[in-house]
Amino acid sequence: IIEYRTFDELARGASNKECDQAVIAIENSIAGSILPNYALLDQFALVIIKEFYLKIDHNLMALPDQKIKEIKEVHSHPMALLQCSNFFSKYPSIKLIETNDTALFAKKISENKLEGLGAIASIESAKMYGLEILSESIQTIKNNVTRFVIVEKKISNKKDFTKASLKFV
Repeated sequence: IIEYRTFDELARGASNKECDQAVIAIENSIAGSILPNYALLDQFALVIIKEFYLKIDHNLMALPDQKIKEIKEVHSHPMALLQCSNFFSKYPSIKLIETNDTALFAKKISENKLEGLGAIASIESAKMYGLEILSESIQTIKNNVTRFVIVEKKISNKKDFTKASLKFV
């Protein structure tokens, strides 16, 4: 397993065959199509070989024993911040800051004991990094699902495909 920090790095890695296959988010039931990722598939000539849907629950977390009123900033991926905008409209004093990854900032809070900062991430991230959930399932639309696709540089020899993708120009 190879971890890439950005979708661009992931697409480049799959294109250069650093990895056999890659998993990339392609659309979300709240935010819609992730157009930059569609462009990456085209730019790097990657083909979709499978897909899966993952229910996404966003949770606000911080170091243990903190209250929401003590949180001055919340850091998370721009898509997660967008998907939780209604929740944060009730907390105008909290500054929302975009980062590359949801779980990565949760880890940073834990490792650096950053008080007054929160992250939006999964319950698994909170458990892994010893953070406390201040509010569960804060996404605006509760049935929040992200579609992920598995891509590779060329079509494999497998014959069990169940999906087709068309591109119109």
